[in-house]
Amino acid sequence: MLTNDGRCTREIKSRIAMAKAAFSKKKTLFTSKLDLNLRKKLIKCYIWSMALYGAETWTLRAADQKYLESFEMWCWIRMEKISWTDHVRNEEVLLRVNEQRNILHEIRKRRANWIGRTLRRNCLLKQVIEGKIKEEMKVERRRGIRRKKLLDDLKDRIGYSHLKEEALDRTMCRHRFEGGFGPVVRQNTE
Repeated sequence: MLTNDGRCTREIKSRIAMAKAAFSKKKTLFTSKLDLNLRKKLIKCYIWSMALYGAETWTLRAADQKYLESFEMWCWIRMEKISWTDHVRNEEVLLRVNEQRNILHEIRKRRANWIGRTLRRNCLLKQVIEGKIKEEMKVERRRGIRRKKLLDDLKDRIGYSHLKEEALDRTMCRHRFEGGFGPVVRQNTE
């Protein structure tokens, strides 16, 4: 969903609502006596994939990140059949399911894969990202903090020129973003 203000909050909320509806339809499967690891894999495969469809193009604000993290906890709480009247803390729920909060990390990995594919091609989107196509509309300046853009998350960590260089080398790009944006040591295969 595209909005005038360029935010993705409506899209995120609608995706979460679709994923919750899908969870409710198959609730007996996700809350059954199956092995815990199998149920977690089912939720990540079916429910998270529905919620995170197109997540690589989202610009996440702090409020959006809270929606996604609360959705993640919602999944684990429903999977474990924990009632809201039980007053169980999130940390305890994560210990019960033997998980960490990682929905935002999954979005970062998807974004890194997507941006790597985009920067390796010569397409319109690459030109837009690099600012080679100018917008003809006049945009009125607003006061306050600059809005977060699509690549700000990646640019802040490594810089666009390094990102573009690494996108040309698939293995380097893949290792870079799977490791949580840390340094990568290149191994020679001679």
